Parts: sequence; C-alpha cells; structure tokens
Amino acid sequence: MRFQLLGRSLLLFAMFALAACHKQEDSITASGGATPEAAVQQSAALIKAGDFAGFWKHALPPSDYANLRADWTHPRPGQHAITAEDRVRFDQAVKQLTAPNAETTLYDQLKPKLIQMDQQYHDQLPVLIGIGQAILTSSIAQNTTLTESEKQQARDALNVLLPWAQQTPWFDQDKAKQAVAITVATTRQLHLTSADQLQNMDFDAAMKEYAIAYGGIKQLLAIYGLSIDDTLDSVKVSTIGIDHGQAHVKVDYTLLGKPLSADSQLVLVDGRWYSKDLIDSERAQHQQWLHPPAPATSAQAPAASASSRTALATKP
Repeated sequence: MRFQLLGRSLLLFAMFALAACHKQEDSITASGGATPEAAVQQSAALIKAGDFAGFWKHALPPSDYANLRADWTHPRPGQHAITAEDRVRFDQAVKQLTAPNAETTLYDQLKPKLIQMDQQYHDQLPVLIGIGQAILTSSIAQNTTLTESEKQQARDALNVLLPWAQQTPWFDQDKAKQAVAITVATTRQLHLTSADQLQNMDFDAAMKEYAIAYGGIKQLLAIYGLSIDDTLDSVKVSTIGIDHGQAHVKVDYTLLGKPLSADSQLVLVDGRWYSKDLIDSERAQHQQWLHPPAPATSAQAPAASASSRTALATKP
C-alpha cells in the first residue's frame, strides 16, 4: 500500500483548508481545479472531510489516478513478508482494543503506568521532547522525498509544535481516559480482521479505513489542545504567479495560534490544475512498479565479497 505517497499528500495538503468563501467552481470530486486556488481549496476540503478517495480522484490527472488504483496492492519495494509473530501481535492488539468493556479494562491497566511515568518523567519530558525535535529536524534534512520548500515548511511547523508538546499534560488521567475511549471506538469502526487483510487492502477499502483512522487521530489531538480543524479553517490561499502552465501558490495559516505559510507548485494538465509534487511522486512510484530494481544474484554476491577481500588486502 502507498503509505509514503499518502504521507506526502498529507504534508502538502493537510494545512490547505477550504478558504472562508467556500468557493465551489467545480464538482467536489472533479479531477483537478479550474484555477490554482480552486485546486488547492478543493483538495483541502476533501482532506478536511477525510474523503481520501475523493482527494486522490481530484488531486491527480485521470491517467495517474488510474495508475495509483492499479498499483495500490502491488508489494512495495523493500516490503517484508508478514511473519507468524506479526500476526500474533496484531491479533492480540485488536482483541484487546475491541473486547467488551475494553475502554475500562485498558484504562485500568494504563492508570498506574501513567502515575509511574508522571513521577519518573515529569521534569525530564521537556528535555526528552527537545531531543526528539533534534532527531526529527535531522530526519527532515536527510529526507530525499521532500523538496527544500517542504522541508522548510516541516521545520516551521515543528518549531511551533515543540512548545505545545513540552507543555501538554500527557500524563493527565482524565485526558488519557478520553484517549483510550477514542482509540477503542476507532479500532472497532475499522473492523480489522488480520494483519494480512490490512496489508493487502485494495484502494477503495484502504481509503475507507484511512478516513476512519484520520477521524480518530483528529479527536485524539483535540483532547490535548491541537485542533486540526481550527488550523484548516484559518487558511488563506493566494496565487503568487503563473508562468507557462506552472503556478506558484502561497498558503497562509495559523498553527496553535502562530502564523505560518506554505508554498506549493501546481501544473496545468489538459486544462486543469494539479500539484506538481504529487504528480511527480506518483509517476516516480509507478515507474518503480513497472521497472523494479533487479535483485542481486547469487553470482554477484561472491564476486562482491571477493572484490572486498581484495580491496582489504591491498590497504597499507
């Protein structure tokens, strides 16, 4: 399944809310936008609503959308086969989260751990979160799938999220109780039956599951003071310039009350506007499915080993 591409789309569009005018020039499920602003606004509206199936249909030209659907269930490069241990862990987790009175049972198990963690990490948590920020910042810098503009946008958002994370009462028992209830309710709605089912979902099934999970995540974040909808509702979209079928779009928004901005490049395809980065990413991944890298042969491995030994032998 295409988690990487979905993650990229969320980074690009989770901040791009439907502007206050709620302009509806096109059908909400039409492919692309009549203008750059309409393309971003409609993509954002679909993300805000959790309509990921509609989002992909709108965000990609018809031929790329068809490839996305066809490629969805193909094994991803480097995807490991599900092991017996994976299946056991998955089944145990789902059973715990969907059992009768799971909300009460799981919270009763969590409560003493919260007390212990609060006593042990209360003073250390801001420092630990700061270390986490340094690790994430390094990961962003080394990421090869993000553009430089996207990296800067991610860093800006991270700089706003850090103070929030440091001040959030993560060990608060009332909030934890609410979070457990939401997690249990969301898991029940997902109707997960096995790890294999989760990995091998077709496009339509996956989009439905993503919508349910997204709704649960929004509720969880809201408990701790981060409203995705408030951020989305704050967005203002403007086109900086259009040149030879390419548009530069600027998005201003607030995150936890702090003003931020994001940039996006759109391209004109058959009279409709689309995100350039999303098209490029989908086409690159489609080519990976069409032309996967050849696995190393048994003959190549000994040759490489012999070459390494020779190189070592010639070192001074």
